[in-house]
Amino acid sequence: MTFLWPEFLWAGALLPVLVALYVWLMHKRKKSALRYASLALVKDAIGKGSKWRRRVPPLLMLSALAVLVLATARPMAVVTLPTQQQTLILAMDVSGSMRAADVQPNRLVASQNAAKAFVADLPRDVRVGIVAFAGTAQLVQPPTLSRQDVVDAIDRFQLQRATAIGSAIVISLATIFPEANIDLSQVTGERRMPKALQLDAQKKPEEEFKPVPPGSYNSAAVILLTDGQRTTGPDPIDAAKMAADRGVKVFTVGFGTKDGEVIGFEGWSMRVRLDEDTLKSIAEITRAEYFYAGTAQDLKKAYEALSSRLVMEKKETEVTSLFAAAAALLAVLAAGLSVWWFGRVT
Repeated sequence: MTFLWPEFLWAGALLPVLVALYVWLMHKRKKSALRYASLALVKDAIGKGSKWRRRVPPLLMLSALAVLVLATARPMAVVTLPTQQQTLILAMDVSGSMRAADVQPNRLVASQNAAKAFVADLPRDVRVGIVAFAGTAQLVQPPTLSRQDVVDAIDRFQLQRATAIGSAIVISLATIFPEANIDLSQVTGERRMPKALQLDAQKKPEEEFKPVPPGSYNSAAVILLTDGQRTTGPDPIDAAKMAADRGVKVFTVGFGTKDGEVIGFEGWSMRVRLDEDTLKSIAEITRAEYFYAGTAQDLKKAYEALSSRLVMEKKETEVTSLFAAAAALLAVLAAGLSVWWFGRVT
C-alpha cells in the first residue's frame, strides 16, 4: 500500500499522547472518587463486567482515530474493479491458411466458434465490432450491442488470399475513432481526397493530434487473431505504434501450428508460419498481451483469459473512502456501546 500524502502519517504520533492523556484522566478520576464505608457495595453496584466494558469504547475510539489518520494520508491499493471497456474490436484473419485442418474441423471454424462463445460471455453493455482481414481489411460489423448481428457477421466470413495484419489494426483504429480522420490510403490504396477549402473564415482549424501514453485509453480495445505472417499492407509494427499513440491496447492471439504447414488454396500453395515475434511486439508496444493457441481448446482458454482481463482489471486506486468509512463505523460503535452500557458517552 502506498500513500499520496504520506507526510500526514506523522499525525499518528499524537495517538500515544491521547493514550497517556486518557490514563492520566482515569488516574485523576480515581483519586477524586468518594470513599465508601464498604468497598463491597461499590463492587456490587459497578458489576463484574464493568471494568473491561469501560475500556472497550475508548479503545474503539482510538482505533477510529488511527484509521482516520491513514485515511488523511490518502492510501492507494491495487484492487480488482470492473473495467471501463465499452467497445471491443475483433480483428480476425480470414486468409486462405485458415482452411488448414490441423485444428479440427479447421482453423476458420474453430476460430469462429471460439469468437462467438467469447462474445456471448461479454457484459451486455459492451459493444462489439468485427474486422475481417486477408489481403485487405474491412469492417464487416460496426460496433453494436446486438450479439446476433455479431454472430451473423462471423458466420459470413469468406476466405481470401494474403494476410494484411497492419491493415486490420488501422481499420480497427478508424472504427474506434471515426472522427479522427485516420489516413486509410495505405490500407485501401486510394489517394486521400484534398480537404475542401474553408470558405468560412470563422471555421476553427483542426486540432493537432497529440499522442497519449500507451495503454491509457480505457474505452476500447482490439483483439487481433491471425495464423500467419504479414504478406501485404502496412507494417504491423507501424500500425501498432499508431494504436499506442492513441492509448489503445491491441491484444494478439497467434492461432495454429508454430512450425507451419503447406496450404493449398485456389490453385496455389504456400507454407504458412506463425510470426510470433511480430505479434508479441504488437502487444508489447500497446501495453497489451500475447496469447498462443495451438488448438481449439487453447483458443477457448485464450479468450477466457481475455474475458477476465477485459471485464475485470487490477489497478492502483485511492481507497481513502474505505478507510474513512471504517473510522466512522468504529466511532459510531464506540458511542453506541457506551450509551448502551453506561447510559452516556464516556
